[in-house]
Amino acid sequence: MSICTFIPSPVSQFLTLSLSSSSKSSSAPSKTPVPRISASAEVPDFLSADWLESRRKRPFGPRLSFSAEEAVQHQLDALKYNDQPRQDYGIEVMYRFAGFDPFERSTYFGRFFDLGQFERFRRIFHHSTYRVLLGHQERKILSSLYPKEFSVDITISS
Repeated sequence: MSICTFIPSPVSQFLTLSLSSSSKSSSAPSKTPVPRISASAEVPDFLSADWLESRRKRPFGPRLSFSAEEAVQHQLDALKYNDQPRQDYGIEVMYRFAGFDPFERSTYFGRFFDLGQFERFRRIFHHSTYRVLLGHQERKILSSLYPKEFSVDITISS
């Protein structure tokens, strides 16, 4: 059996699909026919020329592969170099890791705050006890505590 399909398009792309099986009428035991499938088509290039470069500039944020300690280390590194590559980039990274509902008041910083907008989140970092983390020289993780599933408390000395 053989099937051939032609799909016209403005770029004259085509798809050929052929199924072949041979059936011999001999007295020898017959083998199960093995279909042969082949397809060919011109594949358009949907990606722009600078796609790879734009993927490299993707904003840094949480990944499923990070452990709790690794996630904290990445956030602290971002805060250490807060103004690189642009002003308050480290706080942007913290905002991405925060994972709170922007439409509800959050206890991310201990007390209830409306942190739905990045500017409010940024203001808390600049005008509170968290300011010491911006551009810090050294830090040490003193302890890690897992009080419940999907929760970790990490004590840091700066």
